[in-house]
Amino acid sequence: MFVISFLCAFVQDLLQDISDRDKKIQYLLQMGFPEDEAKMAIKRCGLDCSMSVLIDSIHASQSVGDEHEMKDKTSLERQKAKLMEDPKKRRKLYGGGAQGNPLVLDCSHEDPMRPPNPMVGFNLPSDPFRSAKRRIAIHATGPPFIYFEDMTRAPKGVWDTISRFLDDIKPELVESKFFSASTGKRGYLHNLPTDGRYPLPLSPKTIFDAFPQYEKWWPLWDPRLQLNCSRTGMVSPKHVKRISRTLAEDPGNPPAASVQKYVLGECRKWNLVWVGKNRVAPLEPDEMELLLGYPKHHTRGACTTERYKSLRNAFQVDTVAYHLSVLKKMYPNGLNVLSLFSGIGGAEVALHRLGVRMDTVVSVESSVVNRRILKSWWNETQTGRLIEIDSVKSLTDDRIRSLLRELGGFQLVIGGSPCNNLTGSNRRHRDGLEGEHSVLFDDYARIVCSVKLAMETM
Repeated sequence: MFVISFLCAFVQDLLQDISDRDKKIQYLLQMGFPEDEAKMAIKRCGLDCSMSVLIDSIHASQSVGDEHEMKDKTSLERQKAKLMEDPKKRRKLYGGGAQGNPLVLDCSHEDPMRPPNPMVGFNLPSDPFRSAKRRIAIHATGPPFIYFEDMTRAPKGVWDTISRFLDDIKPELVESKFFSASTGKRGYLHNLPTDGRYPLPLSPKTIFDAFPQYEKWWPLWDPRLQLNCSRTGMVSPKHVKRISRTLAEDPGNPPAASVQKYVLGECRKWNLVWVGKNRVAPLEPDEMELLLGYPKHHTRGACTTERYKSLRNAFQVDTVAYHLSVLKKMYPNGLNVLSLFSGIGGAEVALHRLGVRMDTVVSVESSVVNRRILKSWWNETQTGRLIEIDSVKSLTDDRIRSLLRELGGFQLVIGGSPCNNLTGSNRRHRDGLEGEHSVLFDDYARIVCSVKLAMETM
């Protein structure tokens, strides 16, 4: 009898080990690692090690392999250098040669992805007939629901890489002008349902809805209806005076076409509004808050420069709230949120404006200013629990499992790119997923993987 019990326990443990091993291999494959390297990492580190240890082991193994290959590649690089000396051979090297040429270099990642026009996502509240259905693999459905935001015009291949790391989910590309008085092109990769969405009420849709005081001075030749929510930089007073002087020196009414072109270009670039005759001015931080869907004085208490900086990296609340609105019926009694790169709390503000109760939010944010802004708003508006973590690196697999045991699980894991290096808007620093700050996406993918794996085994 004892022998039979022992054998049953042994077989059960063996099956459990096989199941855990297969799950870890599956997650590593979804993150883009080769199957043989995934299996070798488990063999090296053991089945009980965390996902982060396995990922580090694979990266270390690849680095060692790269060093061994360097000598072989040196001779090839010399051949490339010689070919580059000849213009005809250079054209062949960069795409003019036959298919399969091992010397052809793929520079396609330099080109930004071409977004659709118009950028309406899967559906719009104002146009229920314009709707796109999508299919998500069963293993990619929530909970936990995942939501990752970044600028649309990322270098070509970046969104494909993000999708591959997150269960091959395709991004929803949206322009915020359909939801607010701001225009910004964003991509949102998520596994949320798309049926049953609804917009926030009373959100201004045009400049004059948001700021009626400016309509009096707005010239007819300025056709703008929305302002650019991505541009929150500070323009110098000298630059603003130069624009006013250019208008004052032109006797025409309206001014000459060349003057109009110059002024409109500067107004679009710096988000300038008309505050008097021939006078333009930048938006104040309070006005940027309204444009982005935050409550008035949300960032007050920080210096002006810090307020602009925080708002530049913030969610557009009205757009995000439309996507998250499906959670209200799903979790009428509240939900737990893991908020990565929280910034000034755009996701939390969106859920609050929707009337979704947040039982617990674990907020990961490195900026002291942003943490102070979020905590002040939380203490004034929420009754749930806010857990603050200052570094995404400290959110290890063990820490995640500990939080899951304490909270019972996360229903939403939300995050966004903390800078615009991913977008390629500045061609000198278009680093894609290798940017100084954008590499934090690796941590987002790692944490999502760890949360899903831990919740499946709970």
